[in-house]
Amino acid sequence: MADADLADLDAFAAVARARSFRGAAAVRGVSPSSLSEAVRRLEARLGVRLLNRTTRSVTPTEAGARLLERLAPALGEVAAALDAINSVRDSPTGTLRLNVPTIVARLVLPPIACAFLARHPGVTLEVVAEDSFIDVLAAGFDAGVRYDERLEQDMIAVPIGPRRQRYAAAAAPSYLAQHGVPGHPRDLLAHACIRHRFPSGVALPWEFERDGEVVRISPKGPLVASVMDLEIAAAEAGLGVITSFEAALAPALARGTLVPVLADWWQSFSGPFLYYAGRDHLPAPLRAFVAFLRERARSGADEGFPVIPGRGEAANPESSGDP
Repeated sequence: MADADLADLDAFAAVARARSFRGAAAVRGVSPSSLSEAVRRLEARLGVRLLNRTTRSVTPTEAGARLLERLAPALGEVAAALDAINSVRDSPTGTLRLNVPTIVARLVLPPIACAFLARHPGVTLEVVAEDSFIDVLAAGFDAGVRYDERLEQDMIAVPIGPRRQRYAAAAAPSYLAQHGVPGHPRDLLAHACIRHRFPSGVALPWEFERDGEVVRISPKGPLVASVMDLEIAAAEAGLGVITSFEAALAPALARGTLVPVLADWWQSFSGPFLYYAGRDHLPAPLRAFVAFLRERARSGADEGFPVIPGRGEAANPESSGDP
């Protein structure tokens, strides 16, 4: 162990936690081959195999699991010792790695990330946007962003972005002029609808709520996609009714290429949270980001999200969608 390089030990720990050379490499911003070489070098020095590798998975051997168990706290102490230097700086330095849902990366994070990086030029922000729910800490991220129903236990949650959001429904004026305006969510079962499918393969039912009544439907339509831009373009082209985050549809509604549908049934929900493991020594970039988010929350800086034209009013298929 005396001649085992600390960087090789760190590389092994990253791969063992992520259970993937490719996944660990993506988080660390290096090539999978460099991590593979580091692990091979460490195994040669120790004279024992640490990882079982197949085309489908990477798992620690018994020896690897024992090493990881003892190594993880030691590497954490080293990181904390190095990060302590950051506490005497006017502005922290280092890398902050976040795992966030795609919708958050698109609609919530841009103004927050830009303002944070402008204030802390020594920080590098690495963001991975995906809609699968992973163990962000095991994958090597400092923190994740999730909605409340997806928050993990024993984690600290800090509000990020708007505290209330809504799921909106809309359609092109030409579509509504031809097919009529639905007056109730169940009317959508007779309409063409544009659906969103998540990477897991799930296409969630559409949910509406008014005066305590909740209606869930699974409509049909000409397009099912996992790309929001494609879905919105299809709705603007008059192919059917779309539901999505209110802020995502706001530009099209402001242009008048889409108009609100069933606006008094739009369901609201709480905004997202940044979550991270509670520990005594947070990395300086994460500590600075948490403080920045709390400052924004106190100032109300994230409540000025797009306002949907015609909110709360029945859509007129002949109108442009302007208020």
